[in-house]
Amino acid sequence: MSTSASKMEQNELYPVFLKLHTLRTLIVGAGEVGYEKLSFILKSSPKAQVTMVATWVNPEIEKLLSQIGSHFVYIQHKAFQIEDIQGHDLIIAATNIPELNREVQLAAKAAGKLINVADTPDLCDFYLGSIVTRGPLKIGISTNGQSPTFAKRFRQVLEAALPEEVEDLLPKLNEIRDRLGGDFAHKVRMLNQITSTLLTGMAGCECGGNCTGDCIEFLKK
Repeated sequence: MSTSASKMEQNELYPVFLKLHTLRTLIVGAGEVGYEKLSFILKSSPKAQVTMVATWVNPEIEKLLSQIGSHFVYIQHKAFQIEDIQGHDLIIAATNIPELNREVQLAAKAAGKLINVADTPDLCDFYLGSIVTRGPLKIGISTNGQSPTFAKRFRQVLEAALPEEVEDLLPKLNEIRDRLGGDFAHKVRMLNQITSTLLTGMAGCECGGNCTGDCIEFLKK
């Protein structure tokens, strides 16, 4: 395989975690695709500010909103208009009409907005990848739009592999980071030692039994 071909196959996407409760997201379409996009967003960001524009709304969407009690999702029962783009930061075209999705995409690009077009990777500025969540830990998975099914299966593998203790360990690691003295290099060295111990089975602490709270023994408490 040539070097140029290998480079073309690399995933050059840059992963970013957005605070959707501080941004405004517009979803055009509230059918099956719109429901999938909305439920994916709310599962990860339940306080996301979302506006949906559609002439028909899937009953599953109304059911979802009633179950989670979201007060941050607004539904406008109407046809899409270019003006709907204004006031939003992220745009998602989620209809089953390719021509309408293309219209939304063109309007979004003209307004300088980031756009995701369902099932059309070439028209997307960003993808909604699979996500694994364990308390404060969040892992995003992307196949560069080539196989969402694989991303979903890999998410399931990670969910099964991650120990439940991670949810409790991360706040303690944060506390250790705040406790550590010394310069930046020392903090990095200590945190590398601690997390390396975690990954090898939470054993081999070098404190010699005299734990000061700056080592792995603190995490076991």
